[in-house]
Amino acid sequence: MRHTLPLAPQFYVTAPQPCPYLAGRMERKLFTSLQGENAQQLNDGLSQQGFRRSQNVLYRPSCADCAACLSARIIATDFKPSKSQKRVLKKKTHLERRVTSPWATEEQYDLFRRYLDSRHADGGMADMDVFEFAAMIEETPIRSRVIEYIDTATKTLVAVCLTDVLQDGLSMVYSFFDPDYESSSLGTFIILDHVEIARSGDLPYVYLGYWVPGSPKMDYKAKFSALQIYKHNEWTPIGDIARHEAETHPLSTAPIAEQVANISLPDLPAHRIKP
Repeated sequence: MRHTLPLAPQFYVTAPQPCPYLAGRMERKLFTSLQGENAQQLNDGLSQQGFRRSQNVLYRPSCADCAACLSARIIATDFKPSKSQKRVLKKKTHLERRVTSPWATEEQYDLFRRYLDSRHADGGMADMDVFEFAAMIEETPIRSRVIEYIDTATKTLVAVCLTDVLQDGLSMVYSFFDPDYESSSLGTFIILDHVEIARSGDLPYVYLGYWVPGSPKMDYKAKFSALQIYKHNEWTPIGDIARHEAETHPLSTAPIAEQVANISLPDLPAHRIKP
């Protein structure tokens, strides 16, 4: 006799902790494990519903009294750079893109530490050691790449982005760069270059992670044209930024059970085992 076990993922909720984006609020995440032969399919399906990957976990903010974190993506074919973004592109012609497998190096970690110490010294990653950094880069069950940017004049590494290749686009999992490099908007350049990579690969979207109205750390994402946000279970143009501030209202978020019930899971094959 054979028994069929469904491979439907199980969802869990983290304990509340201080929100890194909005003062005085508590953060909570809904998450599920990402593993097995169907990991890529699950990652594709849930990324389209506002989830993000961290190593072998998919998560989405699920705070008890706040829904301010909104997943954001750029429609690559519709994107048009602003005047300031065009200037960034013109100033970066001396940077060379290098795409590698998800393998951590000492040079990457040194750059990562300088970036954290300068930009996020009090953040959740501030104490990350070289082994934890290697896990962040290398522990991926799906199609991932490390995209490095090299200054051709000095032959030095100035920026890095861990990028997942999805069925419908590129997901920028985590990026970091030299904080002292010419004060020249390297973070903006990395996003602009990912839009170009997506276009050249006929991929519709570039997923940027979460945009949080009212958080200065996230303001830069709203400056990109053709931006969509995932809100009320659908992708919609960002429109007027001010209209999203109401998402911090305590009735703006649904109960956990309702959130899970509204998640659309991809068709995953059943796993058959013999007794």
